[in-house]
Amino acid sequence: MRWEDFRRSENVEDRRGDTQYAGGGGGSSGHLGIGAMIILGLIGYAFGIDPRLLIGGAELVSNVTSGSGKQQTAPSKPMGAPNDQMGHFVSAVLAENEDVWKEVLPAQTGVRFVPAPVVLFQGGTRSGCGIAQSAMGPFYCPEDRKIYLDTAFFKDMQKRLGGGGDFAYAYVISHEMGHHVQNLLGILPKAQAAQQNAGSKAQANAISVRVELQADCLAGVWAANAHQKWQVIEEGDVEKAMATAQAIGDDRLQKSGRGYAVPDSFTHGSSAQRVQWLERGLQSGKVSACNTFGQ
Repeated sequence: MRWEDFRRSENVEDRRGDTQYAGGGGGSSGHLGIGAMIILGLIGYAFGIDPRLLIGGAELVSNVTSGSGKQQTAPSKPMGAPNDQMGHFVSAVLAENEDVWKEVLPAQTGVRFVPAPVVLFQGGTRSGCGIAQSAMGPFYCPEDRKIYLDTAFFKDMQKRLGGGGDFAYAYVISHEMGHHVQNLLGILPKAQAAQQNAGSKAQANAISVRVELQADCLAGVWAANAHQKWQVIEEGDVEKAMATAQAIGDDRLQKSGRGYAVPDSFTHGSSAQRVQWLERGLQSGKVSACNTFGQ
């Protein structure tokens, strides 16, 4: 993926190495059902790591969609592009997202794009959705409209998930930006209300899957438009992103953990679904193609 020549976004808050931003006590305030906790435990046993790393902060997503109360967030640090290599990369990918969405979102939906800052942290920090920990992976918090990222996640992608590569990393960041776009469009509040009114845990999980698959598709929309403008995608990039999407499908993770999958417990979608919706966004470049709720 080509990114070195692009501008760096100043909407980065670098908390790495600042222990004052780490939240005290407890984990996140999100709540998963006992069945989900058992599944996560089995997956973690199979991979030898905290399974929340693999599903991108399930507890925090659960917290948001279940309507839990807001959490006290850390005081903000000055914004600016970091000076290290990974900081440069995140800042460049963020800038490309900003430059694409500020044109695409109003043009295609009539909604003005408001940037979402990225908070880089190490180990743990506080967010508007609760305590952020490295093991949760990257996540978007709609309460403070920020994306939280411990870049150590990228190393785990490469070592443990068979993923890796700049475009695959950009897909992860752009998936979280996709959640921000959903928030701007009013989709996340509606999903929260629908989950609160769901008649069962399975129905609530199905709504979560549609939210996550739409974010995958929106990541593809970003990539399609970024490539059209700047030719950022290089040979092999799409295959690596697809491999990453496939690796974090709920069915693959559950089968790895206990030998079989339980579709009613899915919260992010199967491997095939994640690949399908990412590919749909890539091929269309249209927000309207990402209506996972209408299918």
